[in-house]
Amino acid sequence: MANLKEIKLKINSVKNTQKTTKAMKLVSSAKLTRTRQLSEQARSYANKINDVLSDIANRVSKIHEDGNVSKAFIPNENPKTVDIVFVTADKGLCGGFNMITIKTVNKIKAQYEAKGAKVRFRAVGRKGIDFFSFQGVELAQKVSDLSSAPDYDRAADFIKEVVADFNNGVTDKVVLVYNGFLNMLTQELKVRDLLPISLNNVSVSENESSMLEIEPDDDEEVLNELTAKYIDFNMYYSLIDSLAAEHSARMQAMEAATNNAKERVNSLTVEYNKARQAAITTELIEIISGVEALK
Repeated sequence: MANLKEIKLKINSVKNTQKTTKAMKLVSSAKLTRTRQLSEQARSYANKINDVLSDIANRVSKIHEDGNVSKAFIPNENPKTVDIVFVTADKGLCGGFNMITIKTVNKIKAQYEAKGAKVRFRAVGRKGIDFFSFQGVELAQKVSDLSSAPDYDRAADFIKEVVADFNNGVTDKVVLVYNGFLNMLTQELKVRDLLPISLNNVSVSENESSMLEIEPDDDEEVLNELTAKYIDFNMYYSLIDSLAAEHSARMQAMEAATNNAKERVNSLTVEYNKARQAAITTELIEIISGVEALK
């Protein structure tokens, strides 16, 4: 009978876990809906900034035929110092969401170090910070409680130090790495060069009208303003996109955990029934044996 009690306790424990994981799935689903809406709005805004920035950058590059343009637009194929800015979650229970980002960061680090470059890490998110701190890796910059609650001002403050180092020549390149949202079932790892800004994919026709009516003398000033806005907002958007992906990953992880708990309850129930039948059979044999002994 002790065995039956143990199995019963296991069944109740797994059922309680199943209730918890199911509730967490519902919470993540609700949060994902809200974050997706914010992500879609932010994506539209980011696309507009990119279009305007590209347009003005092309106009400035045509004016400066000698190549005297902002450092933010000058490609650097052989950087000496690289900053890797990466975003992870502040919480766990989201499958391999964080480890995918961490493994990619280590891979990129190895690639640049193989070329003789110095690599520095700037981390957003407690999981990434804890991992590299445990590994004894020094972080040039770190912040928690931002990836779980994206805020534009805090994102701009974080990236400000990164941009300052780039403008002052401390670093030559800034790479942004995060796990972004693709759809309800899939996350997409995103690696992009934040600085210098690449305009390789920009194609502006000679006869194409400018998106904004700006005096030629003001082009450089507006470009600098937009460049700062572009970097700030891309940092902020990466946080929103990563948060949506995190909720998606956690929703899937909790659904898988709920299904596993259900299967475990079923298997334990079968085990319980077999043990109960065995116990009943043993009792019957003892009763029959006792009756036979009295004859």
